[in-house]
Amino acid sequence: MPLLMNKELKKLTLFTAVNFVIANMVGTGVFTSLGFQLFDIKNPAAILILWAIGGIMALFGSFVYGELGAAMPRSGGEYNFLSKIYHPSLGFLAGWISATIGFAAPVAAACIAFGTYYNLAIAELANTYSIGWLQATPMVAGLVVLVLITLVHSNSIKTGGGFQNVFTILKLTFIVIFIGAGLFFLPETQPLSFAVSADTGNDIMNPAFAVALVFVSYAYSGWNASAYFVNDLKNPVKQLPKSLIIGSVAVMILYILLNFVFLISTPVGEMVGNPEIGLIAAMYIFGNKLGVFMGLFISLLLISSISSMIFAGPRVTMVMGEDFKLLNFLGKKNKNGIPYVALITQFVISFVLIITSTFESLITYTGFVLNLFTFFTVLGVFVHRKKFPDAERPVKTWGYPVTPIIFLIFNLWITIFVIYSRPVESLLGLATIAVGAILYFFSKQSNKTKTI
Repeated sequence: MPLLMNKELKKLTLFTAVNFVIANMVGTGVFTSLGFQLFDIKNPAAILILWAIGGIMALFGSFVYGELGAAMPRSGGEYNFLSKIYHPSLGFLAGWISATIGFAAPVAAACIAFGTYYNLAIAELANTYSIGWLQATPMVAGLVVLVLITLVHSNSIKTGGGFQNVFTILKLTFIVIFIGAGLFFLPETQPLSFAVSADTGNDIMNPAFAVALVFVSYAYSGWNASAYFVNDLKNPVKQLPKSLIIGSVAVMILYILLNFVFLISTPVGEMVGNPEIGLIAAMYIFGNKLGVFMGLFISLLLISSISSMIFAGPRVTMVMGEDFKLLNFLGKKNKNGIPYVALITQFVISFVLIITSTFESLITYTGFVLNLFTFFTVLGVFVHRKKFPDAERPVKTWGYPVTPIIFLIFNLWITIFVIYSRPVESLLGLATIAVGAILYFFSKQSNKTKTI
């Protein structure tokens, strides 16, 4: 399988598509969210079950997206699916969310995390090495990496795909080394029991478990990444479902093992409420000196996640620009096929969010809104089969109807508890949707809508 894209067609191979999915998923969440989960969930077995549930739900979701994407092979993700299954208005709202916060907010969160890890690691290393000139505030470091990666993806699809492959391979190599060192070379393990007990059940039934699933679902978000750039795939009907499933399974295994290593290597008290879990655990596994270098590597590995989202997000905005003349400017491409206006738009939004927002608020806000549209998309597999019974379905949802029903129950559970526990972020999410509804109204009133 070629490492880069096919030169003639300038399309993404399955290898690159899987890399984009993995890179989209493995980002800030797994290296930062455990500290927030440990506030209310103390049982180690419950923590691992939490991550396993998140992985299984991502896999179930990928089954559905694989069917829908193969039946409706066009870039845009939820925008494309919901427009055709329900109504262009719902698709527009999904596209609006993707264009405004669906990618821009996670990019901003990843850049903030990058800046935090980078700043801490460089500050520690500056005590030993003469690298003080490399120091920067977390915000400045995050903004610099945002600018540089945006420039990479403004060049060509081939350049962006090659960049993505390299950094994703580096990321996976690092994580495997990190896990291996934690499993086999850890100087001292924490006195924890991973046996399922009554305490495990109590933690799972605790409302805080549902809230923690928000952070986990955020960490797994991106399992649907390749659905956003279907038109850039060499063979979308075959590659889309395979990339979704392979990526989801690989990440679930990595996440469970990585959190197991975090728990056995690092005292819980030092992780609670701390977002720099990866750096803290690295210092326990590799020692203070080498651990700092590993923390620096974690910051560099976030580049892969940032890159993947910067690539995927503008493809949704571009498709909206193609369908609505009021937004035609968003569909403009350069000579290399890059949706440069959509790319710049996403860059500006991410830039503003980095300056004005916090990591935790971005996660909760984004996770709530994305869960809503993911719910309607997965529900859409039932609607699509009923509405278009004769439609060609090269791929069908594994375990239908059980797997999508389980996913929907899980998704609804999370949404209800987020509304209850984080009303401010929930209201902000609904307000963002309302703004999109107003924009759709004006788009429709202008009678500029094209056929989808």
